[in-house]
Amino acid sequence: MPDEKLRTYAEFWPIYLKLHSKRATKTLHVIGLILGVLAFILGFVLARWELFVLGPALGYGFAWCSHFFVEKNRPAAWTYPWWSFISDFRMAFLYLTKKL
Repeated sequence: MPDEKLRTYAEFWPIYLKLHSKRATKTLHVIGLILGVLAFILGFVLARWELFVLGPALGYGFAWCSHFFVEKNRPAAWTYPWWSFISDFRMAFLYLTKKL
């Protein structure tokens, strides 16, 4: 991440993409996001609190492992959590529709 504080999402998005340059990183992010969302929805439908906890753990677990072991960089979520959260969904959509 750059040293200066980013002020807009438009500034953030290209940096986010650079932090996710490898295909394996994108793949692990998408897998984690899908599993995390499914666990979260199941937690709601089944009223099981442990699935609510499992959802974010799966999503961030896959993502952070990809940063540490594939990209060897620091997740943007540590500095820009909301923009990173939004970008995970945006990147997943673009990745799954082959527009990324």
